[in-house]
Amino acid sequence: MAFTIGFIGAGGIAHQHASNLKRIAGVELVCASDISASALADFTTKQGVARSYADYREMLAQERDVEAICVCTPNAEHTPNTIAALQAGKHVLVEKPMAMSVEGCRAMISTAAQARRQLVVGFQYRFDGRTQLIRRQVDDGAFGKVLHVRCQALRRRGIPNWGVFGRKDLQGGGPMIDIGVHVIEMAHYAMGSPKPRSASGNTWTYLGDRASAVESAWKNWDWSTYTVEDLAVGLIRFENGSTLSIEASFAAHIEKDVWNFTMMAEKGGASWDPVQVFTDQNGYMFTLAPAFVPNQGWDAMWAEKMKHFVEVCRDGRTNLASGDDGLMVQQMLDGVYRSAASKQEVSLSAGGPTFGLPGSIELP
Repeated sequence: MAFTIGFIGAGGIAHQHASNLKRIAGVELVCASDISASALADFTTKQGVARSYADYREMLAQERDVEAICVCTPNAEHTPNTIAALQAGKHVLVEKPMAMSVEGCRAMISTAAQARRQLVVGFQYRFDGRTQLIRRQVDDGAFGKVLHVRCQALRRRGIPNWGVFGRKDLQGGGPMIDIGVHVIEMAHYAMGSPKPRSASGNTWTYLGDRASAVESAWKNWDWSTYTVEDLAVGLIRFENGSTLSIEASFAAHIEKDVWNFTMMAEKGGASWDPVQVFTDQNGYMFTLAPAFVPNQGWDAMWAEKMKHFVEVCRDGRTNLASGDDGLMVQQMLDGVYRSAASKQEVSLSAGGPTFGLPGSIELP
Protein backbone atom coordinates (compact mmCIF):
# COMPACT_ATOMS: atom_id res chain seq x y z
CA MET A 1 0.00 0.00 0.00
CA ALA A 2 1.25 3.45 -0.90
CA PHE A 3 1.69 6.16 1.72
CA THR A 4 -0.78 8.81 0.54
CA ILE A 5 -0.23 12.56 0.85
CA GLY A 6 -2.32 15.66 0.12
CA PHE A 7 -1.54 19.38 0.05
CA ILE A 8 -3.15 22.45 1.55
CA GLY A 9 -1.67 25.23 -0.54
CA ALA A 10 -0.42 24.68 -4.09
CA GLY A 11 2.06 27.51 -4.60
CA GLY A 12 5.80 27.45 -5.12
CA ILE A 13 6.77 25.74 -1.89
CA ALA A 14 4.25 22.95 -2.54
CA HIS A 15 6.07 22.16 -5.79
CA GLN A 16 9.28 21.81 -3.79
CA HIS A 17 7.54 19.36 -1.43
CA ALA A 18 5.96 17.37 -4.23
CA SER A 19 9.03 17.05 -6.44
CA ASN A 20 11.00 15.58 -3.55
CA LEU A 21 8.19 13.35 -2.28
CA LYS A 22 7.78 11.77 -5.71
CA ARG A 23 11.33 10.45 -5.50
CA ILE A 24 10.53 8.40 -2.39
CA ALA A 25 9.48 4.81 -3.01
CA GLY A 26 5.97 3.94 -1.86
CA VAL A 27 4.65 7.52 -1.74
CA GLU A 28 1.60 8.68 -3.69
CA LEU A 29 0.41 12.29 -4.09
CA VAL A 30 -3.35 12.17 -4.38
CA CYS A 31 -4.99 15.57 -3.77
CA ALA A 32 -4.46 19.29 -3.29
CA SER A 33 -6.42 22.41 -2.37
CA ASP A 34 -5.86 26.11 -2.98
CA ILE A 35 -8.01 29.22 -3.15
CA SER A 36 -6.21 30.16 -6.39
CA ALA A 37 -7.65 28.19 -9.29
CA SER A 38 -4.65 28.94 -11.50
CA ALA A 39 -2.11 27.86 -8.87
CA LEU A 40 -4.10 24.70 -8.20
CA ALA A 41 -4.35 23.80 -11.90
CA ASP A 42 -0.64 24.41 -12.41
CA PHE A 43 0.28 22.28 -9.40
CA THR A 44 -1.96 19.32 -10.18
CA THR A 45 -0.84 19.28 -13.82
CA LYS A 46 2.89 19.56 -13.18
CA GLN A 47 2.94 17.23 -10.18
CA GLY A 48 0.49 14.65 -11.49
CA VAL A 49 -2.03 15.06 -8.66
CA ALA A 50 -5.40 13.59 -9.58
CA ARG A 51 -7.92 15.46 -7.42
CA SER A 52 -8.19 19.15 -6.58
CA TYR A 53 -10.37 21.24 -4.26
CA ALA A 54 -10.99 24.95 -3.83
CA ASP A 55 -11.72 24.45 -0.10
CA TYR A 56 -9.31 22.49 2.08
CA ARG A 57 -12.11 21.58 4.48
CA GLU A 58 -13.96 19.82 1.70
CA MET A 59 -10.77 18.01 0.73
CA LEU A 60 -10.22 16.78 4.27
CA ALA A 61 -13.83 15.60 4.50
CA GLN A 62 -13.73 13.79 1.16
CA GLU A 63 -10.23 12.32 1.25
CA ARG A 64 -10.68 10.10 4.28
CA ASP A 65 -7.97 7.65 3.26
CA VAL A 66 -5.21 10.23 2.82
CA GLU A 67 -2.63 9.63 5.55
CA ALA A 68 -0.65 12.89 5.60
CA ILE A 69 -0.95 16.54 4.63
CA CYS A 70 1.67 19.13 3.66
CA VAL A 71 0.58 22.61 4.75
CA CYS A 72 2.12 25.04 2.27
CA THR A 73 0.04 28.18 2.81
CA PRO A 74 0.95 31.71 3.99
CA ASN A 75 1.98 31.90 7.64
CA ALA A 76 -1.37 33.23 8.86
CA GLU A 77 -3.07 30.02 7.72
CA HIS A 78 -0.66 27.52 9.25
CA THR A 79 -2.50 27.07 12.55
CA PRO A 80 -6.07 26.60 11.27
CA ASN A 81 -4.91 24.45 8.34
CA THR A 82 -2.78 22.21 10.55
CA ILE A 83 -5.39 21.81 13.27
CA ALA A 84 -8.07 20.90 10.72
CA ALA A 85 -5.80 18.28 9.12
CA LEU A 86 -4.83 16.77 12.48
CA GLN A 87 -8.46 16.63 13.58
CA ALA A 88 -9.23 14.83 10.32
CA GLY A 89 -6.75 12.14 11.36
CA LYS A 90 -3.83 13.16 9.14
CA HIS A 91 -0.15 13.49 9.95
CA VAL A 92 1.07 17.00 9.10
CA LEU A 93 4.20 18.66 7.77
CA VAL A 94 3.69 22.41 8.23
CA GLU A 95 6.03 24.84 6.54
CA LYS A 96 8.13 27.27 8.54
CA PRO A 97 7.50 29.30 10.61
CA MET A 98 5.24 26.90 12.48
CA ALA A 99 2.60 29.55 13.22
CA MET A 100 1.99 33.26 13.75
CA SER A 101 1.99 32.99 17.53
CA VAL A 102 3.22 30.91 20.44
CA GLU A 103 -0.42 30.27 21.27
CA GLY A 104 -0.96 28.89 17.79
CA CYS A 105 1.99 26.52 18.17
CA ARG A 106 0.68 25.21 21.47
CA ALA A 107 -2.78 24.62 20.00
CA MET A 108 -1.21 22.65 17.15
CA ILE A 109 0.92 20.55 19.52
CA SER A 110 -2.08 19.83 21.74
CA THR A 111 -4.23 18.81 18.77
CA ALA A 112 -1.52 16.48 17.45
CA ALA A 113 -1.30 14.78 20.84
CA GLN A 114 -5.06 14.40 21.09
CA ALA A 115 -5.28 13.04 17.53
CA ARG A 116 -2.27 10.75 18.05
CA ARG A 117 -0.73 12.04 14.84
CA GLN A 118 2.74 13.30 13.97
CA LEU A 119 3.38 17.02 13.63
CA VAL A 120 6.58 17.86 11.73
CA VAL A 121 7.80 21.42 11.13
CA GLY A 122 9.41 22.34 7.79
CA PHE A 123 12.92 23.07 9.07
CA GLN A 124 15.15 21.84 6.26
CA TYR A 125 18.45 23.42 7.29
CA ARG A 126 18.90 21.10 10.28
CA PHE A 127 19.17 18.26 7.75
CA ASP A 128 22.10 19.83 5.89
CA GLY A 129 25.29 17.85 6.47
CA ARG A 130 27.09 20.90 7.88
CA THR A 131 24.48 21.34 10.61
CA GLN A 132 24.63 17.65 11.44
CA LEU A 133 28.44 17.78 11.66
CA ILE A 134 28.36 20.63 14.20
CA ARG A 135 25.55 19.04 16.22
CA ARG A 136 27.57 15.83 16.46
CA GLN A 137 30.54 17.72 17.90
CA VAL A 138 28.26 19.30 20.51
CA ASP A 139 26.63 15.97 21.39
CA ASP A 140 30.02 14.27 21.74
CA GLY A 141 31.30 16.99 24.10
CA ALA A 142 34.05 18.12 21.75
CA PHE A 143 33.21 21.79 22.31
CA GLY A 144 32.25 21.67 25.97
CA LYS A 145 29.61 24.18 27.04
CA VAL A 146 28.23 26.28 24.17
CA LEU A 147 28.52 29.95 25.14
CA HIS A 148 27.23 31.95 22.19
CA VAL A 149 26.04 31.49 18.62
CA ARG A 150 25.94 34.33 16.10
CA CYS A 151 23.37 33.88 13.33
CA GLN A 152 23.23 35.92 10.12
CA ALA A 153 20.63 35.81 7.35
CA LEU A 154 21.50 38.99 5.49
CA ARG A 155 20.65 40.23 2.02
CA ARG A 156 22.00 43.43 0.54
CA ARG A 157 18.97 43.63 -1.77
CA GLY A 158 16.59 40.71 -1.55
CA ILE A 159 13.10 42.01 -0.84
CA PRO A 160 10.75 39.30 -2.14
CA ASN A 161 9.05 40.44 -5.34
CA TRP A 162 6.55 37.59 -5.39
CA GLY A 163 3.97 36.18 -2.99
CA VAL A 164 2.85 38.01 0.16
CA PHE A 165 6.20 38.27 1.95
CA GLY A 166 5.89 42.03 2.36
CA ARG A 167 2.53 41.86 4.14
CA LYS A 168 2.69 41.71 7.91
CA ASP A 169 -0.98 40.68 8.20
CA LEU A 170 -0.32 37.45 6.28
CA GLN A 171 3.32 36.76 7.16
CA GLY A 172 3.74 38.23 10.63
CA GLY A 173 6.94 40.03 9.77
CA GLY A 174 9.75 40.34 7.28
CA PRO A 175 13.28 38.91 7.15
CA MET A 176 13.29 37.77 10.78
CA ILE A 177 10.36 35.40 10.33
CA ASP A 178 11.00 34.56 6.68
CA ILE A 179 14.74 33.90 6.41
CA GLY A 180 16.07 34.52 9.92
CA VAL A 181 13.96 31.58 11.05
CA HIS A 182 16.09 29.22 8.96
CA VAL A 183 19.41 30.21 10.50
CA ILE A 184 17.86 30.34 13.98
CA GLU A 185 16.41 26.85 13.65
CA MET A 186 19.60 25.21 12.42
CA ALA A 187 21.81 27.02 14.93
CA HIS A 188 19.42 26.26 17.80
CA TYR A 189 19.34 22.61 16.76
CA ALA A 190 23.14 22.49 16.42
CA MET A 191 23.68 23.90 19.92
CA GLY A 192 21.44 21.20 21.43
CA SER A 193 18.01 22.93 21.44
CA PRO A 194 18.19 24.73 24.82
CA LYS A 195 15.01 26.34 26.16
CA PRO A 196 14.79 30.09 25.43
CA ARG A 197 14.29 32.34 28.46
CA SER A 198 14.26 35.96 27.25
CA ALA A 199 14.79 38.10 24.16
CA SER A 200 15.67 41.61 23.18
CA GLY A 201 15.68 43.09 19.70
CA ASN A 202 14.93 45.85 17.28
CA THR A 203 13.52 46.24 13.77
CA TRP A 204 13.79 48.97 11.13
CA THR A 205 12.01 49.74 7.84
CA TYR A 206 13.82 52.25 5.62
CA LEU A 207 13.97 50.90 2.03
CA GLY A 208 11.19 48.43 1.30
CA ASP A 209 8.22 50.75 1.74
CA ARG A 210 9.20 53.15 -1.03
CA ALA A 211 10.06 53.03 -4.73
CA SER A 212 13.73 52.46 -5.47
CA ALA A 213 15.80 54.14 -8.16
CA VAL A 214 18.79 51.88 -7.52
CA GLU A 215 19.86 49.87 -10.54
CA SER A 216 19.85 46.28 -9.41
CA ALA A 217 19.07 42.81 -10.68
CA TRP A 218 16.59 42.52 -7.82
CA LYS A 219 13.65 44.93 -8.01
CA ASN A 220 9.93 45.33 -8.67
CA TRP A 221 8.62 44.41 -5.23
CA ASP A 222 5.27 45.90 -4.23
CA TRP A 223 6.46 48.73 -2.01
CA SER A 224 2.92 50.13 -1.69
CA THR A 225 1.80 47.12 0.39
CA TYR A 226 5.12 46.60 2.18
CA THR A 227 4.47 46.62 5.95
CA VAL A 228 7.35 44.51 7.30
CA GLU A 229 10.86 45.33 8.47
CA ASP A 230 13.95 45.57 6.27
CA LEU A 231 16.36 44.72 9.08
CA ALA A 232 15.90 42.96 12.42
CA VAL A 233 18.40 42.07 15.12
CA GLY A 234 17.92 40.16 18.32
CA LEU A 235 19.57 38.49 21.29
CA ILE A 236 18.14 35.35 22.90
CA ARG A 237 19.10 34.14 26.38
CA PHE A 238 18.63 30.45 27.19
CA GLU A 239 17.94 28.71 30.47
CA ASN A 240 21.36 27.03 30.40
CA GLY A 241 23.15 30.39 30.28
CA SER A 242 24.09 30.38 26.58
CA THR A 243 23.02 33.10 24.15
CA LEU A 244 22.16 33.44 20.46
CA SER A 245 22.25 36.60 18.38
CA ILE A 246 20.43 36.98 15.07
CA GLU A 247 20.77 39.52 12.27
CA ALA A 248 18.28 39.26 9.40
CA SER A 249 17.69 41.61 6.48
CA PHE A 250 15.83 41.85 3.19
CA ALA A 251 17.74 45.03 2.41
CA ALA A 252 20.84 46.37 4.15
CA HIS A 253 23.85 48.49 3.26
CA ILE A 254 26.41 45.69 3.50
CA GLU A 255 29.08 44.34 1.17
CA LYS A 256 27.36 41.09 0.27
CA ASP A 257 24.73 38.58 1.32
CA VAL A 258 25.59 36.43 4.35
CA TRP A 259 24.04 33.10 5.35
CA ASN A 260 25.89 31.61 8.28
CA PHE A 261 26.17 30.89 11.97
CA THR A 262 29.27 30.83 14.14
CA MET A 263 29.43 28.89 17.40
CA MET A 264 31.71 29.76 20.32
CA ALA A 265 32.11 27.26 23.17
CA GLU A 266 34.50 26.61 26.06
CA LYS A 267 36.72 24.05 24.32
CA GLY A 268 36.09 24.81 20.65
CA GLY A 269 33.82 26.38 18.10
CA ALA A 270 32.60 26.15 14.54
CA SER A 271 31.32 28.00 11.51
CA TRP A 272 28.63 26.69 9.17
CA ASP A 273 29.81 28.23 5.89
CA PRO A 274 32.48 27.25 5.26
CA VAL A 275 32.06 24.40 7.70
CA GLN A 276 35.06 24.51 10.02
CA VAL A 277 35.94 23.54 13.57
CA PHE A 278 38.17 25.75 15.75
CA THR A 279 40.04 24.21 18.66
CA ASP A 280 43.33 24.00 20.56
CA GLN A 281 45.58 20.94 20.39
CA ASN A 282 48.98 20.36 22.00
CA GLY A 283 49.73 24.03 22.47
CA TYR A 284 48.50 25.22 19.08
CA MET A 285 45.31 26.75 17.71
CA PHE A 286 43.81 24.69 14.91
CA THR A 287 41.27 25.45 12.21
CA LEU A 288 39.97 22.10 11.01
CA ALA A 289 38.08 21.48 7.78
CA PRO A 290 36.44 18.11 7.11
CA ALA A 291 37.61 16.28 4.01
CA PHE A 292 34.05 15.33 3.10
CA VAL A 293 30.58 16.23 4.38
CA PRO A 294 27.59 14.35 2.93
CA ASN A 295 24.18 15.87 2.23
CA GLN A 296 25.28 19.47 1.77
CA GLY A 297 23.23 22.03 -0.09
CA TRP A 298 19.68 22.88 -1.06
CA ASP A 299 18.77 19.73 -2.98
CA ALA A 300 20.27 17.36 -0.41
CA MET A 301 18.64 19.01 2.62
CA TRP A 302 15.24 19.08 0.92
CA ALA A 303 15.49 15.43 -0.06
CA GLU A 304 16.32 14.50 3.54
CA LYS A 305 13.60 16.78 4.95
CA MET A 306 10.86 15.09 2.92
CA LYS A 307 12.25 11.60 3.48
CA HIS A 308 12.34 12.35 7.21
CA PHE A 309 8.66 13.37 7.14
CA VAL A 310 7.60 10.16 5.44
CA GLU A 311 9.73 7.97 7.69
CA VAL A 312 8.49 9.69 10.88
CA CYS A 313 4.85 9.17 9.90
CA ARG A 314 5.07 5.84 8.13
CA ASP A 315 8.01 4.07 9.77
CA GLY A 316 8.22 5.49 13.29
CA ARG A 317 11.51 7.38 12.85
CA THR A 318 12.34 9.85 15.63
CA ASN A 319 10.99 13.30 14.78
CA LEU A 320 13.95 15.70 14.47
CA ALA A 321 11.74 18.73 13.74
CA SER A 322 8.88 18.35 16.19
CA GLY A 323 6.20 20.76 17.29
CA ASP A 324 8.23 21.40 20.45
CA ASP A 325 11.16 22.51 18.28
CA GLY A 326 8.83 24.75 16.29
CA LEU A 327 7.45 26.24 19.50
CA MET A 328 10.91 27.19 20.79
CA VAL A 329 11.81 28.83 17.48
CA GLN A 330 8.48 30.66 17.55
CA GLN A 331 9.22 31.90 21.06
CA MET A 332 12.46 33.39 19.79
CA LEU A 333 10.84 35.06 16.79
CA ASP A 334 8.03 36.30 19.01
CA GLY A 335 10.48 37.65 21.55
CA VAL A 336 12.48 39.69 19.06
CA TYR A 337 9.35 41.32 17.63
CA ARG A 338 7.76 41.94 21.03
CA SER A 339 10.97 43.42 22.34
CA ALA A 340 11.25 45.69 19.31
CA ALA A 341 7.70 46.91 19.88
CA SER A 342 8.10 47.42 23.63
CA LYS A 343 11.72 48.64 23.51
CA GLN A 344 12.74 46.36 26.36
CA GLU A 345 13.82 42.78 27.01
CA VAL A 346 10.89 40.36 27.23
CA SER A 347 10.36 37.02 28.94
CA LEU A 348 9.66 34.00 26.74
CA SER A 349 8.44 31.66 29.45
CA ALA A 350 4.78 32.65 29.33
CA GLY A 351 4.38 32.96 25.56
CA GLY A 352 1.59 35.24 24.41
CA PRO A 353 0.45 36.84 21.18
CA THR A 354 3.04 37.39 18.49
CA PHE A 355 3.85 40.27 16.14
CA GLY A 356 1.13 42.55 17.53
CA LEU A 357 -1.61 40.16 16.47
CA PRO A 358 -4.68 39.41 18.63
CA GLY A 359 -4.15 36.80 21.28
CA SER A 360 -6.98 34.59 20.04
CA ILE A 361 -6.70 32.32 17.02
CA GLU A 362 -9.40 31.23 14.62
CA LEU A 363 -9.80 27.47 14.78
CA PRO A 364 -11.44 25.43 12.00
